Amino acid sequence: MKLINRHRRLRSTASLRSLVRENEITVNDFIVPLFVVEGTGVKEEIPSMPNYFRHSLDTLEDELKEIVSLGLKSVLLFVKVSDELKDNAGTEALNPNGLMQRTIKLVKSKAPNLVVMTDVALDPYSSFGHDGVVVDGEVENDSTVNILAKMAVSHAEAGSDFVAPSDMMDGRIQAIREALDKAGFYNTAIMAYSAKYASAFYGPFRDALDSAPGFGDKKTYQMDPANRLEAIKEIISDVYEGADILMVKPGMAYLDIVRDAANEVEIPVAVYQVSGEYAMIKAAAEKGWLDEEQVVMESIMAFKRAGATLIASYFAKDVVKYLKVNK
Repeated sequence: MKLINRHRRLRSTASLRSLVRENEITVNDFIVPLFVVEGTGVKEEIPSMPNYFRHSLDTLEDELKEIVSLGLKSVLLFVKVSDELKDNAGTEALNPNGLMQRTIKLVKSKAPNLVVMTDVALDPYSSFGHDGVVVDGEVENDSTVNILAKMAVSHAEAGSDFVAPSDMMDGRIQAIREALDKAGFYNTAIMAYSAKYASAFYGPFRDALDSAPGFGDKKTYQMDPANRLEAIKEIISDVYEGADILMVKPGMAYLDIVRDAANEVEIPVAVYQVSGEYAMIKAAAEKGWLDEEQVVMESIMAFKRAGATLIASYFAKDVVKYLKVNK
């Protein structure tokens, strides 16, 4: 054969492949999600998320030490609220001595160099399990946004570096930005869940926080998985309203949206490798049907290739350990 272009030339050795590799995974790419519960001495495995745990504040300290020792830079905090503290207005979310507020203070005191991101949504606090105030069987937008803005300020007062509204209410980024600025928190940033789809991949997460909706579903506010252009509209709105980072969630099934977002905006794009993605890989690996490390690394590379700047993943610690071993 007389071939001028032989593309395999650049794949012939490991060293050569490394030289021409377009994307690299580093420790700086990750956000570590953390689940926090009340109590002491609690480190309980989440049944649908093998080797991932809920922590009480005292055991969280050891988790933070490991995260810092691995060189990871950021955590995203979620709290599991007891049923007796839940109501339709998410009142506990504004408690200055609530679990989220105490968690933020602990992380900032024990690991001051970590970037602390905090979930802003009502579903962990809602007696209905929805992301907003329920009125006549519907999730009401504007009253929810008012609470979310107060919630964001409460997190900032506790020391959060980033608030991360995950609710998908209209107008909440602008309302949060205005509330933060009015309270003097000009440097508290916003990571907006701009394209969050109504996905079946969230199941294990809802187990982790006991936050499944008590009636219906979340399709009136989370996005239809069939829609692509709608995501661009949501993303542009959030950037205009003051988002500093935008998030696409879930990850693997929405790589086209990650790429669209990266092409469309000039701010960092984050992606969330969600609980269902984690659980599927874990389950298949436990069956011996695939190599966990290789599949995890391939999935993370897919996010990078699609254009993600940051990756929230339950595999974050594992990936960093893989990188150190294979260095």
